[in-house]
Order: sequence, then structure tokens, then C-alpha cells
Amino acid sequence: MAPHRREGLLLAIAVGVVALTFGVLADAAGLELAQIIVMSSLVFTGASQFAAVSVVDGGGSGAAAVGSAMLLAARNALYGPVVARLLPTSWAPRAVGAHLTIDETTAMASVQEHDADAADAFWWTGVWLWSLWNIGTVAGALVGAVIGDPESWGLDAAFPAAFISLLVPHLRTAPGRVAAVVGAALAIATVPIAPAGVPLLVASLAVAPAYVRSRRSATR
Repeated sequence: MAPHRREGLLLAIAVGVVALTFGVLADAAGLELAQIIVMSSLVFTGASQFAAVSVVDGGGSGAAAVGSAMLLAARNALYGPVVARLLPTSWAPRAVGAHLTIDETTAMASVQEHDADAADAFWWTGVWLWSLWNIGTVAGALVGAVIGDPESWGLDAAFPAAFISLLVPHLRTAPGRVAAVVGAALAIATVPIAPAGVPLLVASLAVAPAYVRSRRSATR
């Protein structure tokens, strides 16, 4: 097996383990198995799914849940230019490729030296990721009722941990630190007064001062 295929498979297995946690939390939040399956197969982006389920579990509205999920999923649009050249020209495989364009598949493709390896890494990783994410989700949902309250197992920490994993790389830059500090302040300020899910949307306003900071850095 080629190294990039082996690495893609190992990555997919690790993500599948995370999917178990998502399945448990989604079941605890009151989602039906069919709803969980549809979400994992069609949304297929962990941070967005954790965000939506967290909002639902906290009593937030459907609009807040969808808004939070879409806010986090928007970053995947930035990966399009990276992988577009690796996809076939016909619309059907390109549509499938767009669905598989997430953090992990883009990362696996972008580190390859040759386009042929990059395309193979993208598809190999994507198919395994989608398969194991959905298998893990279903398994987690089925055992959710057996293990009881997920908080007693510490599984409730999975959602904030996912956010931290997305945040840490951006703290290396000044605009990233501005966005993190302002976003945290906005979220903390609105949690006591806003419905569940809304603080996450409000925190996204931190992009504005971070953008101003990046423009100032560029003009120096």
C-alpha cells in the first residue's frame, strides 16, 4: 500500500473513533437514528455536526443550530481552489469530490508532491473518511442509550476539544489571536443573555477586527 494511502486510512480510523462520540452525543441530544444518519452522510463535517447537536442539546432553536453549523462549514469553501484541479471535469464526480472536500482530505492532497498522488490521496482518504465517519456515527448512536449520560464519561468535552483543535493553528498569527480574544469575549458576554447557539454566531463578528489587524500588518 502506498504511504499516502496508509496514512489516509489511519487518519480515517482516528476520525471514525471521534464519530463514535458524535453518535453518542447526538443520541443524548434527542436526535432519532434516521436524523443522525442523514446528518452524517449529507453534512459530513465534524465541527459543524458537533456545533448543531450542541445547540439542540442546549435548547437552542433550529435556526441557531443550522446557523452555527453553516458558519463552521463555510471554511470548506476555501479548500475548493486547492482540490479543484485534482477532480474530473464531469459534473457527477466533481459533485462527489465537493462533498468530500474537508480539512482532512485537503490536507492529505496538499502535502503530496505530484498531482497523481494528490488526487489518489484525496479520493482514498475521502472515501474511507466518509465510510468510517458514518459507521462510527451509527455505532455511537446505537450504544448511546447503553452507556447512559455522556457527561459521566467525559464525552461532553469532545465538542470544545474540536473547537480548540481548529483554533490552535491560527493563534500563531496576530490576526488569529485578535479573533480568538475578541470572539471569546463576545461569547462570554452573550452566553448569560442569549439563547443557545447565538453566542457562537455573535462570536463570528470577531472576524472584523481580525481583518483590520491583518490589513494593518500588510501595509507596514
